[in-house]
Parts: sequence; C-alpha cells; structure tokens
Amino acid sequence: MPEVRKQVTKAREKDAMAKAAVKKNVAAIHVSGKLTLLQRKMSNVLLLNAYDHLITRQKHSIDARTLCLMIGYNSNDMETLKDALRSLAETLAEWDMLNEQGEQEWGVSALLAYARLRGGVCEYSYSPALAEKLHDPKVFALINLNIQRRFTSGHALALYENCFRFIRTGSTGWWPIELFRRLMGVDGSTYYESFKQLNAKIIKPAVTEVNKNSDIILTPEFRRKGRAVSEIRFLIRENPQLAMFDIDDGEGMRSSAIYKRLISMGVSDRLARQWISEHGEDHVRGKLDYVEGQGGVKSPVRYLAAALRDDYAAQDTDDAAPPSPEAVANAARRAQEAAQARDAAAQREAEVAQARRVRAARLAKVRAVAESRDPETQRRDQQLFLSRLDAELERADFARQGWSSALNARAIFAFWEEIMPDIFSDI
Repeated sequence: MPEVRKQVTKAREKDAMAKAAVKKNVAAIHVSGKLTLLQRKMSNVLLLNAYDHLITRQKHSIDARTLCLMIGYNSNDMETLKDALRSLAETLAEWDMLNEQGEQEWGVSALLAYARLRGGVCEYSYSPALAEKLHDPKVFALINLNIQRRFTSGHALALYENCFRFIRTGSTGWWPIELFRRLMGVDGSTYYESFKQLNAKIIKPAVTEVNKNSDIILTPEFRRKGRAVSEIRFLIRENPQLAMFDIDDGEGMRSSAIYKRLISMGVSDRLARQWISEHGEDHVRGKLDYVEGQGGVKSPVRYLAAALRDDYAAQDTDDAAPPSPEAVANAARRAQEAAQARDAAAQREAEVAQARRVRAARLAKVRAVAESRDPETQRRDQQLFLSRLDAELERADFARQGWSSALNARAIFAFWEEIMPDIFSDI
C-alpha cells in the first residue's frame, strides 16, 4: 500500500506540473528593430496617450506639438514627424503565444493602422487585434517614459523594450540569433552576420546602457551549435539602484491639488500626469484658472489643451464676468465625479492593503508548517517546489528567501494547497 500511495502521489505531482505549464502565459510582442531612437520613443508615447481608451475607441489623437516635445525634437519640423509616423505604419509587430486555453496563437500587424496630421493634431489608430494585445498587461508592458528619456541609443532602447516585457519571468527565454538580429534591426547587414561584431557593437554596448539607465539589470547568455553562437537569452532582474533614478510612478503627482483639478475637469489620468510633467504645476494652474474663468466652454478639456499648446493668457479686466449657469453646473458635476474617483481610489488602496496582509499571513503559515516537518521531508518539499520554477530569477529568490519568497508567493500558496488543502482555512 505505501508503494501504491507513492505512485499516486507522483502521478498527482506530474499532473499538477503539467497543468501549471499549460496555464503559463508565454506571450510577448516583438517589434522590428529597424526604428530609429526617435521613432521608437514616438511609438511608446502614442501608446501611452491612447492606453486608457485603447480597446474602447478606434481613433486616438494627441496635439502634434506636445508629441514632439515628449520625444525631444523640434516641434516645427513636421517632415520629421511625418517620416516617423510613416515608419510606424510600415513596421510590423508580431506575437506568438499560448492563450488561456493553451492554444497556440500567432499574429502580425502594422504598429499603426493609420496616422493623420490635421490642424496641429496627430490622429492615429491601431488594428483591433494589436490593440487587444497591447492593452493586456500579461502580453505587453508599458514603458516608463521617465526611463525612456535616458536612452541615447536606439539599440539599447530596443533591447530594453524586448527584455522588460519578460521581467515577470526573469528571462527572455532562448532567442535564435537570427531573431535577435531582427529585433535589433541589423538582420540585413552583412557586417553583423559575424557574431564577434554583433557582440562588440550591439550586445555589449546595449546591455551596458540598459543596466546603467533603467530599472532592470540584464545578463546575456549564449548557446553554441558547434563553434558558432546559435541562440541568446537575457536574464532579467530588478535594478537595486532604482531609487537613485528618481522614477515617479505617479502616486506623488496624483496627490497634488493640480492633478485633482485636472481629473475633476475630465482629463484622463495619463494626460493629467503628462501635462504636469511637461509644463509644471504653476503653468498648468494658470491655464486651469484661465479656462475655468471662461463662460460657456463646451469642451473644457480640449480648450485647456489648446490653452497649454498656444499659451493662452487672460486679458487684464476690472469687470470679470460671472460664470454662466452652465459653467456652474459643469463645475458641480466635475466636483462630484472627482469625489467618486477619490472614493474609488481609496477603495482600491484598501483592497491592496488587505491583499498584502493576507499574503503575509499565508506566508507566515507556510513557514510554520514547513518548519514543523522533519528535515528529510523539508528537503523534499523544497526540491519539488524548485522543480516547478522555470525562471532563474524565481529560483534564485527562493534559494535566498525560502518559503518567505514574496516573488514566488502565488506558486508557494498553490503548492501547499495541493499538499494540505485546508492549510489556509483559518486565514
């Protein structure tokens, strides 16, 4: 009977590991590397601008001057802007992934379905299939624009983008060297057919810049076929010096009075933070005062965008006209919406805090149960759990933290619930 139980246990463990592998989402979107640094930055700014309405609106727009300022070139150089938009419409994004049902899915789409410049406004659109993928955080990760500004090399930014999207797994997985050349935009160059040149001119400088200027640390690894390098992968871990970069995640900005006024007017979260970052709080406050002092404005957000773009200024007058009933009603409506937004944010914060408390209690329970088992059983538990971890980052964290590894919390909970289904019944 003990032998039968041992076989049943092994069968269950094997089945559990197979299910975990099927459910794992290995999705990623690869974008051709044949974009200049400027074009790559533009792609990220356009996506950030559209993200809140990515799957609910077919068209998106951004003030052309604002776009130019955010990516760092002369706002009067419309030809460069046109060339950059043209390149994005001609560049392909490709994905090859397992969906939630474990089915393989491959797709390809132009980065932009179309783009148009009219009246100082850039209008653009994504294909529905690509928009769906870009909006899914399991598939695609938005790039922090504060980090993006630090890059001076298009190859480094391309490497950062393609690696950052795998930060949850700790490794890009093995890429054929031909794919890597394509991601870096050098697949058509005979010069970079030599791995020696590719490593010296592309890989080493790009890794150095990513590790110096971003929130991740990359370590390249190589596989050989015979004497030639055939595959490359990058191990990824968080940069422990992140604090020195002064990268704002938006929480500090969201607590400012100017941000709250923008939200109450109907400005989106991302656009509000964008305007404050670009123009400064004092400048935005002045334009808000100006717009709110105008009576009968049908679209305050659009009017504010124009005021920021064209630097509207109030004329000196001793007789300020009182606000119209419509303006008063709109202000009251916006104040109510802002209050609702604050309540929702407070609710989300409470839920996050509660989730953290539950996670801490569960990890404490796991540690207590694990330590109560005999040494040989403890060793087997650890070996079995490690066999379920694919990424080097996860395995390294478990080696350091053991059952206290917050990085592996979900996997730890699932593992122990298989062994003891009622382990968390009192939490």
